[in-house]
Amino acid sequence: MASSWQKFEGLIKQEMRKIYSEAVVEHSMDPRNLGELEDANGFARVTGPCGDTMSVWLKVKGDTIINASFMTDGCGTTIASGSMVTEMVKGKSISEAQKTTQRDVLDALGGLPQESEHCALLAANTLKAAIRDYIAMKQEPWKIAYRKHQRG
Repeated sequence: MASSWQKFEGLIKQEMRKIYSEAVVEHSMDPRNLGELEDANGFARVTGPCGDTMSVWLKVKGDTIINASFMTDGCGTTIASGSMVTEMVKGKSISEAQKTTQRDVLDALGGLPQESEHCALLAANTLKAAIRDYIAMKQEPWKIAYRKHQRG
């Protein structure tokens, strides 16, 4: 027998499926890669024009992104976009991941309503900023120690 919460969650998903693709529903209700990566060597926090903020952490080994995670204070479509972009880049080279666009995120999600498309842009832009941070840290390794010291 389903609990009250399971019934409620089922109703929410049913309503969401009227507007959003299955991928959006799944990634917003059960986000992948949520939370800070302690051993990240690339990080960025970006605030989009709607006021949502997203953070992306990357763990790169060699030239390959071996792990990625995110956090956001945004809505369901921002959560889905962050979840999807972190899934998309795992296993990709830095140069491949740098090419990730808003359109790539939208296509992977099966689209978003026009008024939510900026969420995919925020995810792509935050990813690119985290990649730039990784490259900067690689070029000037002293910054890694400085960042760790700041966290205390």
